[in-house]
Amino acid sequence: MKIAVLVKEVPDTWEDRVIDTTTKRVVRSADVVIDEIDEKAVEAALLVAEANAGSTVTVVTMGPAQAVDTIRKALAMGADSGIHILDDALVGSDAVQTSLTIAAALSPHGFDLVIAGNESTDGRTGALSAMLAERLNYAQVTFVRTLHVHGAVVSGERITSGGHVEVSALLPAVVSVTEQIAEARFPNFKGIRAARKKPVSTVTIADLGIAPHEVGGDNAWSVVQSVQKKPARTTGTIITDDGTGARQLADYLAAAKLI
Repeated sequence: MKIAVLVKEVPDTWEDRVIDTTTKRVVRSADVVIDEIDEKAVEAALLVAEANAGSTVTVVTMGPAQAVDTIRKALAMGADSGIHILDDALVGSDAVQTSLTIAAALSPHGFDLVIAGNESTDGRTGALSAMLAERLNYAQVTFVRTLHVHGAVVSGERITSGGHVEVSALLPAVVSVTEQIAEARFPNFKGIRAARKKPVSTVTIADLGIAPHEVGGDNAWSVVQSVQKKPARTTGTIITDDGTGARQLADYLAAAKLI
């Protein structure tokens, strides 16, 4: 089985997020790391590969030159190879353009299973997996907390507002996983050394047959109209119980539309 797993370089969640008010994009000059949900997606891919003898795992990312570090992290965990989509024309691309680009990178390889996190911690669209499935003409199994592959069937428990439902589909398929899927393994020294020798191919939009006008912030399908700085924290409302405390609290909650 040929498995692809998508990873993304994102600003470290331990740092404050900053949006450039001019470009209206997330500032990525601070510390960047592999997205935590993508580490768990890699773990899910490795577990499926281990349960299905002869499987291979290819890590795919779209990002600047330094984003290759996210691929190397996944290779150190145990993945077999990587694909780095690297092109300045992609800067500012939205989810629609990103799905176009990644689908073009995946298509020639005939992957049986594509695994991704349910949403990145920076974009938070939660829609890329569905877009990829549509572009690849694959089945989609999204927002799952468990994942199993038996023969030509992929299945899992999909999270819903009321609990979960059992879902399944025939391969090939795109799967998105939630944070409940698995705890990512920690790369050991042997894995880190082995990652240096594993193949990572770099492709541009020209290699993928994509024209410059199809990608990039100036051609995006979604546009951020305005950006404002987060307001400074203010002192909370203090209610002094002078015999009318319950009424004051009820009025406050009602005004905030909480009751």
